[in-house]
Amino acid sequence: MDNESKLKQLLADAAKDLGLSLAPEQVVIDHAKEASHGDYSTNFALRYAKALGLAPKALAEKLASSLQDPAIERIEVAGPGFINFFMAKSSMTSVIEKIAQEGKNYGQGAKKNVKIDVEFVSANPTGDLHLGHTRCAVVGDDICRLYEKAGYDVTREYYLNDCGNQVEHLGHSLRARYHELFGEPLDLGEDDYRGLDLIDIAKSIQKEYGDRYLKDDQESHDFFISYGIEHELAKIRADLDSFGVKFDVVSKESDIRKGTTIPDTIASLHEYTYVQDGATYLRTSQFLDDKDRPIVKRDGSYTYFMPDICYHYNKLSRGFDLLVDVLGSDHHGYIGRMKSALMMKGYNPDVLQAEFVQVVRTYRDGKEVKMSKRTGKAITHRDLVEEVGVDAVRYLFAERAASAHLDFNYNLALGHSSDNPVYYAQYAHARCCSILELGKDYPIDLKAPLLQEKEEMSILKHLADFPSMIESSAASRSPYKVAAYIHTLAELFHEFYAKCRVIDPEHKEVTSSRLALILAVKIVLEDALDLLGVSAPERM
Repeated sequence: MDNESKLKQLLADAAKDLGLSLAPEQVVIDHAKEASHGDYSTNFALRYAKALGLAPKALAEKLASSLQDPAIERIEVAGPGFINFFMAKSSMTSVIEKIAQEGKNYGQGAKKNVKIDVEFVSANPTGDLHLGHTRCAVVGDDICRLYEKAGYDVTREYYLNDCGNQVEHLGHSLRARYHELFGEPLDLGEDDYRGLDLIDIAKSIQKEYGDRYLKDDQESHDFFISYGIEHELAKIRADLDSFGVKFDVVSKESDIRKGTTIPDTIASLHEYTYVQDGATYLRTSQFLDDKDRPIVKRDGSYTYFMPDICYHYNKLSRGFDLLVDVLGSDHHGYIGRMKSALMMKGYNPDVLQAEFVQVVRTYRDGKEVKMSKRTGKAITHRDLVEEVGVDAVRYLFAERAASAHLDFNYNLALGHSSDNPVYYAQYAHARCCSILELGKDYPIDLKAPLLQEKEEMSILKHLADFPSMIESSAASRSPYKVAAYIHTLAELFHEFYAKCRVIDPEHKEVTSSRLALILAVKIVLEDALDLLGVSAPERM
């Protein structure tokens, strides 16, 4: 148990002895800002004195005299009732040996036996991924990595909308490009797709099938849709795969529409349905929605909401304890109506959670950039990654909360200076590797008994915080907290390196202790970067 968790548990136990039931998570422990104030501090007495019928300072003094643990060297009461903890040096440095022994498993949460399905990206297979998809990919994949690190059982899922108007337009657009290759005028409707990628797909059809599908019948109609979906999806998968994003499950809307799944589901919801003006509505307003929603149109076709309901029922039937949907910011109303549909089947609405991802704007030289230099069209996922690189895109897209707008700065992303946060973090890791290589002839003392500088103590406390950071970041689905942790660790390391000489032939014992500290920093930096899907280079 790290020192912070130990102090929380000690205070929670002390409160219980005094008649106040508290969970350790309710106890706030802070890093002391000044060395004279110890290593950790708490306002526990100020917060809970009234509940215990004591003056804050009297409670603080009572706790200071009763709390005992080998990890604590001494306790002081300050001001109106703050409690400052001075930790035994061995309790501070013990984290180094723990990190070295556990390696990548340091901070790994205990198995929670909770199954979570995270559905993200789910781009329609009608064209290239845009930057909104990129951000959803980063947020979704990082949430999955955090959940796995925290001990949850995670499934990454992609929902393929391979039915409806959009794929109809895809099929018609591909058909038009195919006919154009045989000398016919280009016949594209107002809502059809004009992406040049369809020309290449049409050429592959011509090469493989010749003029077989020039006749407009049901066979060719279905062929152009299925062929277009297959090739667009393959392109999406390739883009995501090279971005470090893979899926365990791809669920198809067409599979949901097969057989009697949808009509059977509507029948099972009969007490919540009614017909108005020829359309069938679901009484979602009885639950969490602001109005009832149509599920069957006047012409008998289903609204998009109905297959989505069946899809969410299907996910829950697979035994998941929690569903997380990563959605664009324009989907806020969707979750309320979907939770309502789940409640109709007796599910707790909290079984479905959502992360709403805000829009991305790109800037270069202080000006907003909307078009790709290469194509003259809107910037795509592939454009951005090819120019800037996977690491920069993933890190810079992760370091802001998903709910905040993201302004992506090309100049910053391409820069090789401390102003670029991903470069700053990766350089810290590379510097650790370089120092360890230079010091390879010195023994590494994992007990690190000679660490004593405040810069060293700051790093030790931050390293000890890594497991609790994982738990809190996973619980709140906040990859940006990992980026903040990484930046602080890199900053503390750079400050330490500027102040403390590491390789010192005249002080070999100090060198051995500091090499151990650097080894621990290297291990945690690499693991933290991996949680964001970012590499940890050994040389830069």
